[in-house]
Amino acid sequence: MVDTTPLTRAVEHFADRLRAAPQSRLQRGAAAEALELARELARRAQVLEGMEPREMPDAGMFAAADQITVAGHDLAVVIPGDADVGEAVTLVEEAQKRAGV
Repeated sequence: MVDTTPLTRAVEHFADRLRAAPQSRLQRGAAAEALELARELARRAQVLEGMEPREMPDAGMFAAADQITVAGHDLAVVIPGDADVGEAVTLVEEAQKRAGV
């Protein structure tokens, strides 16, 4: 069984930082960065489930934290190996750095 704790922790940490960020930070790109991450995490989960990937909609800057949380947890359920977990954690950490939160 794959330990997905590092992925869920990274996603939750980024989401918490987004929720605590001022609106001005979200508007300057943090929310857009989070949405792109959520879309990528969701795409990976859908591919692993054998589904045709559909793009996650933009639900607004205040929903970005919830979107990465949902997408990250969906991926954690289907992720096949430890290396994949590490790669996903790197994606989350890099997105958080770009978002500046």
